[in-house]
Parts: sequence; structure tokens; C-alpha cells
Amino acid sequence: MTKLLASGGEFVAPGVKDFFLPPIFGGVTKPMVLLVLSIVIIAAFFLAASRNLKLIPGKFQFAAESVYDFGRNNIAREQIGAKDFKPFIPLILTIFTFILVNNLFGLIPLIQFPTMSHIGFPLAVSLLVVYPVYHFVGFKRHGFVGYLKHQTVPPGAPWFVLPLLIPIEFFQKFILNPLTLAIRVFAAMFAGHLLLLVFTLAGEFLLLNGGLTVIVAPVSFAFAIALTFLEALIMCLQAYIFALLSASYIGMALAEEH
Repeated sequence: MTKLLASGGEFVAPGVKDFFLPPIFGGVTKPMVLLVLSIVIIAAFFLAASRNLKLIPGKFQFAAESVYDFGRNNIAREQIGAKDFKPFIPLILTIFTFILVNNLFGLIPLIQFPTMSHIGFPLAVSLLVVYPVYHFVGFKRHGFVGYLKHQTVPPGAPWFVLPLLIPIEFFQKFILNPLTLAIRVFAAMFAGHLLLLVFTLAGEFLLLNGGLTVIVAPVSFAFAIALTFLEALIMCLQAYIFALLSASYIGMALAEEH
């Protein structure tokens, strides 16, 4: 959908330009503020929930414990392994909650902007946090040469295919994985928010300027509402996938075999 013409008006669909918001002050933009706000929210949530711990938890403590248990057992333990997962619980839990809160900003009234729809933010998490951690622990456990072999030489591969496999494995493990980790959540947040904008603004346009086509406006709003629920599910799922893959990369780096 590019343009809708009705009653002399013109609807220009939202696009990439709508994701580049003007600075609030100086060089500080809304996504930057939301990034800091997400850290404050997460820190306040866990500090408040753990301030007065009880044997029988209240609703707030139960919610925090549920999030912690999910990150600990369903992500870190399963992907890294029972032997090595404990030191990485804070990292995986932080990644999961950080991505989740920044995604959910896209559904909060007045905010309505998923921070991860700017490619720079998921790239920063992937390249500056996840990427160094899993390669560092891999080099530490296996040694420099041992880790390179561990990552690039599939066990049991015939020697004559190694000249082809080694460059492919190296490219995947050291270049492609951190990029796809970031692009996955960025693409989902960008596309989802763009669709919500299209149906919401199109419904408003048809309602106010559509002439006889005003009867189509409720259909556009209905699609926007349905997409909102779908987007909420995708936001949670993408946070889970990002944390899951981060833990998986750490687990593969530490594993004795692929």
C-alpha cells in the first residue's frame, strides 16, 4: 500500500523515515531514552521484588521468581548444560529481560516504539556482549588453536571436504552468527511496527477523509487490533529466541564436541 486517494485527500503510508525520530534535545533521541529507561525498569523490578523476600512469595516476588526461573532453567541450563550454566545466568537473564522490555515499548501507549527496530541496538548487544563472551569462554577452555579447530572442523568430516567446510564454518561461527542474531529481532520489530502503523493510520485516514469508503475503516482498525496481539506474542518470542541463541552459542563454545 503506497497511497490511498479519497475525497481529494492523499494517504502516504509510513515507511523507513518514520523510524528516524528527531532528537529530543542535543543529539539524544527517543530510542536512546527508551534504552536507558528499560535498564531502570528492569533494575527497579528485580530490586523491589528481592527487597523483602518471603518463603511464601507474594504476587510481585512470584513474578520475579518466575522470570528468573525461566531464564535459569528453560534457557541457560538447557542450552549451556548443567555443568557450566550457573556463571552465565545473570547474563542470559539480563539479555532476555532487556530485549523483552525494549520490544514491548512498541505496545505501550504514548511510547509506542520498539527500541530494537533500530538495527544499531540489537547489533550492539550481539557484537559487544554476546559475541565476545562466547568466543572468550571458548578460547579459555580449549585454547586458541583448539577452539578454532573446535569451531571450524566438524567431527567425523572426511579430510578431503575440509578445505570447503573450514571456510564455511569459520564464516558462520565468527561472522554470520552474531549478525543474524541481531538482524532476526530487528527485522521482526521493524516489520511488525510498520504493519501496525499502516493499518492504524490507514483506518484513521479512511474514517476522516474516506468519503464512501469510510465503511472500510473498521476493517483496517480490526486488522490493527489483531496485529497488536500478534505483535505482543512475537515480541516475547523474539526476546526468548535472542536469549536462547545467545545461550546456545555459549554452550557450543564450551562443549567438548559439536
